[in-house]
Amino acid sequence: MKLPTLRRLFLIALGAASILAASAELCVAQAQQAASVTIKDFMFSPMSTTIKAGTTLTWKNLDDEPHTVVSDSGLFRSAALDQNDTFQYTFSKPGVYKVFCGIHPNMRETITVQ
Repeated sequence: MKLPTLRRLFLIALGAASILAASAELCVAQAQQAASVTIKDFMFSPMSTTIKAGTTLTWKNLDDEPHTVVSDSGLFRSAALDQNDTFQYTFSKPGVYKVFCGIHPNMRETITVQ
C-alpha cells in the first residue's frame, strides 16, 4: 500500500512544480511585453521597431517642444506631449503601423507587430 501513496505524492508534487514553472514563465512573458520610444531632436527613436502583439509601447518626449503620437490609420492619437510627458498604446493585433507627429508631420516611425 505504501507504493501507491508514494506515487500519488510524487504526482502531486510534480503537478505543483509544473504549475509554479508555468506561472514563473507567464510573469517573465508579461514583463517582456513593454517597449519604449523616445522623442528627441525632432525624431522618434528608434524610427522602426518590431514588437509582439499585446505589447504596450510608451513614447516619451525629451524635447523642449511639444509633440504628438498619431497613427496614420487613425487608430490612436495622443494629446500634445510636453517635455517628459508620456503616451502609451497597447498593440493587440499584428500588422505594420505608421506613426507620425501631428505637429511636425515629417517626424515618422514604423511599428511592426508580430
